[in-house]
Amino acid sequence: MPNASVIGLGKSGNAAARLLKRQGWQVTISDRGFSPSLEAQQHELLEEGINVRLGDLFDPESVQPDLIVVSPGVPWDVTSLVKARSLKIDTIGEMELAWRALNDVPWVAITGTNGKTTTTALTAAIFQKAGLHAPAFGNIGYAACEVALLDQKIDWAIAEISSYQIESSSSITPEIAVWTTFTPDHLSRHKTLENYFNLKASLLNQSKHQIFNGDDPYLRNIGLQHSYPIQDNACWTSVKGKSELVGKPEFGAYIEDEWAIVQGEKIVQADALKMPGSHNLQNLLMAVAAARLAGIEKEAIAQAVSEFPGVPHRLEQIRTWQGIDFINDSKATNYDAAEVGLVAVKAPVILIAGGEPKIGEDQAWLNVIQEKAAFVLLIGEAASTFAKRLDEIGYSNYEEVGTMERAVMRSTELAKQYSAQVVLLSPACASFDQYQNFEQRGDHFRQLCLETLQD
Repeated sequence: MPNASVIGLGKSGNAAARLLKRQGWQVTISDRGFSPSLEAQQHELLEEGINVRLGDLFDPESVQPDLIVVSPGVPWDVTSLVKARSLKIDTIGEMELAWRALNDVPWVAITGTNGKTTTTALTAAIFQKAGLHAPAFGNIGYAACEVALLDQKIDWAIAEISSYQIESSSSITPEIAVWTTFTPDHLSRHKTLENYFNLKASLLNQSKHQIFNGDDPYLRNIGLQHSYPIQDNACWTSVKGKSELVGKPEFGAYIEDEWAIVQGEKIVQADALKMPGSHNLQNLLMAVAAARLAGIEKEAIAQAVSEFPGVPHRLEQIRTWQGIDFINDSKATNYDAAEVGLVAVKAPVILIAGGEPKIGEDQAWLNVIQEKAAFVLLIGEAASTFAKRLDEIGYSNYEEVGTMERAVMRSTELAKQYSAQVVLLSPACASFDQYQNFEQRGDHFRQLCLETLQD
């Protein structure tokens, strides 16, 4: 029986191990952590015949597995994986393992710095409204290998794929690939903007049909300069009308006269999507274009769009309290996403920001704070750094409050004081200083808003 090592417990690692076990592999999961939660997972997996090593610094030379599968959160250039590849051990990501199991199914692969989750969720909703079994997975919904474990036959695989997952999944060949946006992010992992770009580009290069956000400045410039090999029939999108399309208009998708138009055909009225912000019109265009390329009828598209509730943790309205809207934008984990979130809501705003800081350009975000935020409450590790940046631009309406609990309680006082219409959690940071992930951070904000604010 061949031996497989899975690196990293958690949702993706567990799903990969179970899929490998079903395929006939002898499986061991290694995780350098050690906690009651990991011990509980270890016990459950041991009962399924999957060995789990906690507190384990995986050494491929001593283990010599036939296959190594890596969870998305494990850096691809960590020493043990570099060594494994030098030993010619087949080393892949969890997404690649899912592809190998599901490559007889057409994939829609959605990547980009921001906008991935909303576009993925809306695309899946449209495909499902058309009667297709089309689960969303990757950074949304299922882990990739969980989909491969489903009993029901998959009609389409709708995958949100991060740069980390592309990096370790070189053979994925989507039927349709969508590139939502491109701005500097994850540079602590990918080192240079060029490396980050090339990872995203590699996924589009391997797809049968390409969809690009033609309003994204970086992607638009690439298209205009022809500095990257793009298919002649690529679908470029624009919310600014047909005249603004980068590529050939006959293949494009655009907003004109309040309609989303794909390849010259009116598909759905733009205001059918209830989510705030012009960026969501762009997400709408990309999802609708993918659906049309897949042959989905416009009636199903229109119905799915009108019924789409939005995405948790992305401009998610939690409640209205004493006339103030409390909005959860915890998924805004970088400056660009936080800027988009702030632009999308009504001013004046009480903004809650901070967490584990990321490398990136913050000036556009700071400009919108000056324009729309009545007050900023700073939490987490980034609080002092953000305070310094706000001082540097002459913005003094801020407090370092540290925790989410203090931020929510203080926001109620400030909203009344400044007649703010919105309290917005839009952190511009990763969550790992105080939370396991952005979902847990958003859930905590939601809980505080629902349980502690008394009418």
